[in-house]
Amino acid sequence: MKTNFDIIVIGVGSMGSSTCYQLAKQGYEVLGLEQFDIPHDQGSHAGQSRIIRKAYFEHPDYVPLLQRAYENWKQFEAAANTQVYFPTGLLYAGQPDDVLIKGVRASAATYQLDVQSLSRAETKKRFPTFQIPDSYEVLFEPDAGFLTPERCVTVYTDQAIRLGATVRAKEKVLEWKKEGERMVVKTNKGNYQCQKLVITAGPWAGQLIPSLHAKLTVTRQAIAWVNTQQPASYALGNFPCWLIDDHTRPGMYYGFPQLPVAQFGAPIGMKLAYHYPGDVSQPDQVSRVTSVDDEEHLVEALHRFLPNAYAATHTMKTCLYTNTPDEHFVIDFLPGYDQCVAIAAGFSGHGFKFVSVVGEIMADLATKGKTDLPIAFLNAQRLQH
Repeated sequence: MKTNFDIIVIGVGSMGSSTCYQLAKQGYEVLGLEQFDIPHDQGSHAGQSRIIRKAYFEHPDYVPLLQRAYENWKQFEAAANTQVYFPTGLLYAGQPDDVLIKGVRASAATYQLDVQSLSRAETKKRFPTFQIPDSYEVLFEPDAGFLTPERCVTVYTDQAIRLGATVRAKEKVLEWKKEGERMVVKTNKGNYQCQKLVITAGPWAGQLIPSLHAKLTVTRQAIAWVNTQQPASYALGNFPCWLIDDHTRPGMYYGFPQLPVAQFGAPIGMKLAYHYPGDVSQPDQVSRVTSVDDEEHLVEALHRFLPNAYAATHTMKTCLYTNTPDEHFVIDFLPGYDQCVAIAAGFSGHGFKFVSVVGEIMADLATKGKTDLPIAFLNAQRLQH
């Protein structure tokens, strides 16, 4: 069994599978280590769909990375001969001074993005199923849509293997360290060596990177899929993705069109969730059983914003956020290791849309010691303060 590699990637989920693909495409000998199956539902990449958007309310500095991500997704679809990005448009709603509306407008203005402002009459005509409070502003981003996360992870991993990567699932990393000029990784099945190490371990990043442990908070998030009263009104092709900033409480609600299971697989129904950190959890001890409170919270929001949609709850699931204090990512070299360890962590519940560009960035850091993509605002040093 081969034990020496150019680069080892710990965690072959969202970011790790993309990184393995980018490294293998460039001809490097790469080993990907994943403690679970590929894909799996224990971390942050399960759940059938993830929104992708360019008018980033979180900060305009993300927009150049998103523009590159869109390009990379398109190239990846062509290379793998599969579709993973589905344009549906995205309806934003919130009070004019809310973080969502102000942020979307700021990013759109800075980068001349196509974001439409809808009047009450236009909203009702184009999206009659929504009930938006009178005090809310409504925006629409035509180029937004969703990605299929499990398919992305699976296809990235498959393509990486076809290009020569070694990927080992069900193999848990126990420790890693620098010995001389080499990095040594010990798992429950063997020991490996490499020149450069990449850690993309999602909720387990804090366990593998002790210096970040206190800065990364893992939270449990509930997701629902509901049967609708008029499925055709909410079906893919007739209904957009949506993101609504609720002025009555912190956080935002979001949802998707109802996807045909013959094409997208389970779960059945229209998906919705609440974007706000949930209960703090340990990644190995998460309560995967959803509660009545989890369900009632989401259904109540659906009744307010889509009052004629709900028929019955079909499926409830959980996923994990890995939150940084400022809710911005950490993409950088790990301080103290002479640029031998690159990390991507703390995606704070809004990272999946960046998978295609983060893989490129991590490959750049591991092979060139730098990247031309603008990631300075995501540096690790900011968390030391």
